[in-house]
Amino acid sequence: METDPTRMCELLVGLGEVDLVGIDDGGEGTPLVVVIRSRRPRPTCDACGGWVWSKGYRTVVLVDLPAFGRPVRLRWRKRRWMCPNTDCEVSSFVEQDPTIGPARALLTSRAARWATVQVGKLGRPVQEVAAELGCDWHTVNQEVVRWGEALLEADGDRVGAVEAVGVDETLFVKRGRWRTKQWATSVVDVGGRQLLDMVPGRTAKGVEDWFSSQPGGWLEGILWAVLDLSGPYRSAYDRVLPNAAQVADPFHVIRLANQRLDEVRRRVQNETLGHRGRKGDPLYGVRRLLTAASERISDGGRTRLRGLLDAGDPHGEVRTAWHAKETVRGIYGIDSTTDALSYTLQLADDLQDESCPPEINRLGRTIARWTPQIANWHISKVTNGPTEALNNLIKRIKRTAFGFRNFANYRIRALLYAGKPNWDLLATVTPH
Repeated sequence: METDPTRMCELLVGLGEVDLVGIDDGGEGTPLVVVIRSRRPRPTCDACGGWVWSKGYRTVVLVDLPAFGRPVRLRWRKRRWMCPNTDCEVSSFVEQDPTIGPARALLTSRAARWATVQVGKLGRPVQEVAAELGCDWHTVNQEVVRWGEALLEADGDRVGAVEAVGVDETLFVKRGRWRTKQWATSVVDVGGRQLLDMVPGRTAKGVEDWFSSQPGGWLEGILWAVLDLSGPYRSAYDRVLPNAAQVADPFHVIRLANQRLDEVRRRVQNETLGHRGRKGDPLYGVRRLLTAASERISDGGRTRLRGLLDAGDPHGEVRTAWHAKETVRGIYGIDSTTDALSYTLQLADDLQDESCPPEINRLGRTIARWTPQIANWHISKVTNGPTEALNNLIKRIKRTAFGFRNFANYRIRALLYAGKPNWDLLATVTPH
């Protein structure tokens, strides 16, 4: 057991080779100020290698971890050194000790690491962590971004071999008077369920530039490139991943069929009744049943569906669109890859028949353009589901932060929360 009062205080401070100079207690409601001084021996000049002389002290105040329920400020009396060699290019410098805090730091190293874990890994709001430390939002956010970047840079093994990659857009911010939307693209390891990076915008060029910056061997290992029915992402894949087979996400294919069905329903509603759907209108009352999976509709629901279609669909257009939607769903009930390809090709041709509503003709043309990507699902069995799941994590961070305006902050926070960095490395890194 340690009984020396000075040593006991140093152990409580827990900063290694430092002398505890004093404690400044301003009273309840004010931070506890701990004054320290380094015990390290006199260094030599980095430029000429000669011994340096003391030039006094420079005091730096850092935010430290709370102690005994009170915020703490660490007042570090840093020694200034000067080189007596007149030919040396170094005139003077201030001592540095990364174990206490790196250069230009606002928080001590231990406080910054703790804040990075709280905000980055656990997803806590920056303001909440700042209140616990007794400082402002900008102080904590700056250090979280700084240490987060250092962690991601040091974690060279974070992105390993990827067999299936997926991309999808998320809303980044709405700016200006007219609330103009700005987007970001998530690049995801679908198999590993890991966010690889965030790219500003949702254009082909942004995705191309990101993939082009990756090692060629890593790109060659990608077998499947998953996407929704997005032309820009398809164009990007064509250019940067020519050897990877593209896979259209089944959810988006079926959602498109449901959208075309709903467009037919709304058009017929206006043509027959002259107004948008209202309570009591047959087609308005059937809207949920139309988009439900056929096998999930009860016998009573089927009777209601037929009755309302008979009452509100005089020319059978909505009924035709409903059958088209169910036929599209049938693509994913086929086990054989060859049969699925033949089925999709025939379906695309049938949906473009003149007897079908114009909305369904559009659906047929879309399926014709994406037939290889739709059929590839039967080989790969990969979807953009993990990408959508990680987008939900990103949206959680956005809600916690009450939105972002700075893309760099947005990207770092998303990667720390959903990018699976090796958090064990945080204790070993020091920001530049």
